[in-house]
Formats: sequence, structure tokens, C-alpha cells
Amino acid sequence: MKVINDLLNYNGLKIIQNPQWFSFSLDSVLLANFVRVSNKMKIIDFCTGNAPIPLFLSTKTNSPIIGLELQKEVYDLALESVLINDLQDQIKILNLDVDDVDKIYDTDTFDLITCNPPYFKVCEHSNINDNKTKAVARHEIRINLETIFNKAKKILKNNGKIAMVHRTDRLIDIIYLMRNNNIEPKRLRFVYPFKDSESNLVLIEGAKNGKPGFKIEPGLVIHNGDGKYTKEIENIFNGGKDEN
Repeated sequence: MKVINDLLNYNGLKIIQNPQWFSFSLDSVLLANFVRVSNKMKIIDFCTGNAPIPLFLSTKTNSPIIGLELQKEVYDLALESVLINDLQDQIKILNLDVDDVDKIYDTDTFDLITCNPPYFKVCEHSNINDNKTKAVARHEIRINLETIFNKAKKILKNNGKIAMVHRTDRLIDIIYLMRNNNIEPKRLRFVYPFKDSESNLVLIEGAKNGKPGFKIEPGLVIHNGDGKYTKEIENIFNGGKDEN
């Protein structure tokens, strides 16, 4: 079951989704807002899903953007989303495993990698969804953090960046694997459901062969005490534009 939804308030963009699999999440919106882009970059989005991050980034830069999606049925949605917005000259979607990206692209090709990966490790007690499409999107069945950073090291230019959204409880794994692949953590922002709650998500950026120097940015709070979105989140949903 495919549906066409507005991509929030981002320049009238649309996105093709199948709610029986998954819909794009807040995580993708936050990552696209977190990254720093210019008009002279080569950008690739790992685990692109139905391409929300490339679509969001197209409103921030004229740079070419590539999205990699392993699952053919999800790749098809991403392709439709690009076509319905007439963005095929800027965004290219590939039905490709991240593990094979260095077979397609040379070393030192990209300025920026974005990634909203599967969050959960697979272990004996994993509660894996019976829906294969959902399971692959949520669990490290076909891709894991080690592979992501290993491939990032190969295709990023020197001092090129990788930016990721992930669960806060995986932060130590992320930093360890970044440094193990010559990617120096540079920026971090914790995300909190409410002002007084613990962080459940983290936004992090690292630079290939980057110099030491790490900044923790102010925390991002999603909801006010009454459950409504905070002003910052509303502005992000509005494409970063404050309507007031």
C-alpha cells in the first residue's frame, strides 16, 4: 500500500511511503538539520530508505546527492519519491549494499556521508520483527556500524565528514569504531524527549583523518511538558524557517 505524503513543510516536497513497512521518522529530519552542507560537495546517504534525507538536503544545497538502499522494494519507493519531485538531476538512488560501495566509487570521492542506520544489534534475545522489510531497517541484519565506518573511511575525502543519528546507548560503540577507522569525532548533540528526561538519541559527526577537537552542542529537546513540540522542533519541521 503506497501513499503520497507531504515532506513536512519543505518546499512543497512529497514522499512516497508504505506504512506497512515504515514511514520516515523524526530521526531523519533531525539528521538532515544537523549536517552542514554547501553547494560544492559530493554527498552520499547510506541506508537511505525511501530517501527522506536526500530530499531534505536538496532544500539546503544544490550539490549532487546519492542514496544507497539495499532493499529493492524500499529502493523503488525512494526512486518514485525522487521522480515525483522532479529531482532526478540532483538525486541518484542506487539499489546497492553499503558493503559494496567501494566497488563502485573510488577512494577519496565524497565530502559528506549521512547515515540513519539500523539501531539494534542482533543477538540471542533480539525481538526481530516478522516483517522482513522492517527487520532489516531496524536491526543490524545486513549492515552494522563497523561496516559503515570502514566503508566511510575508504570513500571519504581527507577531512570529509560522516554524520549519523543513532541511539544514545550505542554512543561508545560509535566513537570507538570511528576512531578505529581514522575518523575523528568532531561534533555531538544529544536529543531528549523532554527537558528533564534522559537522552535517547544522539547526532554525531566525525572527520576522516581529522585533527583532535570535539564539541558538544546544546541539547535538543523534542517536547514541551504538555507533550507539544518545542519551538525549535516546529522550526525544523518548517524547513528551518520561523514563521513568527
